Amino acid sequence: MEKAKQIDDAQGYVEKIEAALREYLPAAAGREEKLMRAMEYSLLAGGKRVRPVLTLAFCRLCGGDVEAALPFACAVEMIHTYSLIHDDLPCMDDDDMRRGRPSNHVAFDEATALLAGDALLTLAFERMLCAQSIALVGAERAARAAGILATQAGWSGMVAGQVIDLMSEGRQVTLEQLKEMDEKKTGALIWAAVQIGCEIAGAPTQYREAAGLYARNVGLAFQIVDDILDQTADAAQLGKPIGSDAANDKATYVSLLGLERCQELAQQLTAGAVKALDVFDGDTSFLRSLAQSLAQRKK
Repeated sequence: MEKAKQIDDAQGYVEKIEAALREYLPAAAGREEKLMRAMEYSLLAGGKRVRPVLTLAFCRLCGGDVEAALPFACAVEMIHTYSLIHDDLPCMDDDDMRRGRPSNHVAFDEATALLAGDALLTLAFERMLCAQSIALVGAERAARAAGILATQAGWSGMVAGQVIDLMSEGRQVTLEQLKEMDEKKTGALIWAAVQIGCEIAGAPTQYREAAGLYARNVGLAFQIVDDILDQTADAAQLGKPIGSDAANDKATYVSLLGLERCQELAQQLTAGAVKALDVFDGDTSFLRSLAQSLAQRKK
């Protein structure tokens, strides 16, 4: 019971994740030193660590071992970090700042940034499918967890969302099209994170379905709040450029619905996420609080 209390808050989860990410990164040496430094630069740049926290929290809620889920949670964060590195590249959004400091391609160079993203992508699957991780959860669960992440991060998930995003520049986009893009680009990885936590815990179907509903609501609310902050915050507050969507002539929830309606919608989605947790028998207070804090965040 005492061990559970130690990780019953966001900081406790984040500390575990940060320590594990440092452990899992290869040492920077030899011909690959520059590549390793670029990987470390972005992977250990901080951030909210929302996705791996969700993996650990849902694993615990479903009665699983948080320590066993840790390599899989870190794999989700490696995928997320690779996507941010690539998203900032000149051929994508061409953003020079990320988390309050120069983007990876600015701190190093475009080719190194591209390869650092590729290396983090593959390191994620190396970590999930290595002998140590398989020993923790068994080969079948490790394979299923890796399959969840591959599907949601790949051509029909997160990557598809980025393709839709690029194709939408300078075009009229409907609310449904915008929602489809964000369900893939942002929501897919959040959905994967919670489902991996459920998989590692061996959760029953009703828990997995409720977790998926929580993730879909949190994911869409997260993106709507991002659009709100892009209009209401400043670059120093967010640690990245603001107004890039407008500069690239991209539709956002704010441009389609207005600020007030977006704020209402984010709250409705958050309430839906919290309601989805009613299915669980365990203590859901942390996940309820997390959903609400994400909707109220200022950066």
